[in-house]
Amino acid sequence: MTIKPLIILPDPVLRQVSKPIERVDADLQRLTDDMLETMYDAPGIGLAAIQVGVPRRMLVIDLSKEGEEKQPLVFINPEIVSSSDDRSVYEEGCLSIPDYYAEVERPAQVTVKYLDREGKEQSVVADGLLATCLQHEIDHLNGVLFIDHISRLKREMVIKKFTKASKSKAL
Repeated sequence: MTIKPLIILPDPVLRQVSKPIERVDADLQRLTDDMLETMYDAPGIGLAAIQVGVPRRMLVIDLSKEGEEKQPLVFINPEIVSSSDDRSVYEEGCLSIPDYYAEVERPAQVTVKYLDREGKEQSVVADGLLATCLQHEIDHLNGVLFIDHISRLKREMVIKKFTKASKSKAL
């Protein structure tokens, strides 16, 4: 397994819309393992393939707490098929926007259909943190970042800060 470099804001790759995965094969399994390793190393609770520069519709999640047994979840071609009218607010962060957190309001419950690691069709009804995490990572697959759900002023400040930081690293 390989820890992959994370794509960081303002990299335009993060705004790409990811392409559907046509088949589950050994290469995809390797990518899954690399993504999990990268997510655990970061450390984070979710990671979309685009965040490691792979514009494919896949994400990994593990909501287990430190010291608990790992419970990795793999979602290939995930699609939100329904969401509740009830809303919930969580403070979100993102491995591609390090050390920035903001409260984001999203549907409290979602139903997601997807293929699992073996390529079998699955469906999950998620609420709480899992619902928020799934929506956050599926947004990534559509070129949407969690900062797109906050006020324009706050979003512009974050983008400006990360653009300035990336320019100073390039010097």
